[in-house]
Amino acid sequence: MNRLLTLTTLLFSLLWTGNLMATEEPKFESLRTEGKIEIRRYVPVIVAETFVDGDMDMATSRGFQLIAGYIFGKNERIAMTAPVVAEAQSSAEKIAMTVPVSIEPQNAEDSTMAGAQRWRIHFVMPSQYTLATLPKPLNPQVQLREIPAKTFATLTYSGSNSESTVQEKTVELFNWLKTQKIDTIGKPQLARYNPPWTLPFLRRNEILQEIKAN
Repeated sequence: MNRLLTLTTLLFSLLWTGNLMATEEPKFESLRTEGKIEIRRYVPVIVAETFVDGDMDMATSRGFQLIAGYIFGKNERIAMTAPVVAEAQSSAEKIAMTVPVSIEPQNAEDSTMAGAQRWRIHFVMPSQYTLATLPKPLNPQVQLREIPAKTFATLTYSGSNSESTVQEKTVELFNWLKTQKIDTIGKPQLARYNPPWTLPFLRRNEILQEIKAN
């Protein structure tokens, strides 16, 4: 069992390092900053997402496996268009890795991350793609979705992401939003920007909460 876990971690590491040197992040406009909290207006994005049951760590691992499979070639080839009819075409397309990997609880209270047993995991697709140009996932558990521009409050922190730590940071962000009288929309998300072997003090993590735009 330990050997299998080690091999799985190594696989994740190899997948994540593929495009680590120039990894694209979702684009946003910073509207306000107060310490480690920032209000951001994100541009529209396309995500590859999946829904996974289990605790937070199990869901993150399984969700990563499913979406990494799509990113690294488990997808349909894109049909060629005329007049280019003789160009060689591979049976699948690899898609550049992006950050962060985001996880959102599906069966918890709006301000709660702890205790959820169903999660949505998603990667943002590179900005050069549209829904028309992205290859279709072969695995029906992975879906593509376009998300419109949204405004988020974010809290950035380093360290490991135990369930208790994530909940503590989520409460901290929600308490700040309450003091600012800012209304929230939907559920919080945990965004992880680093591969799993990164030393905890060097990791970048964020809690994101959608808010009503002024």
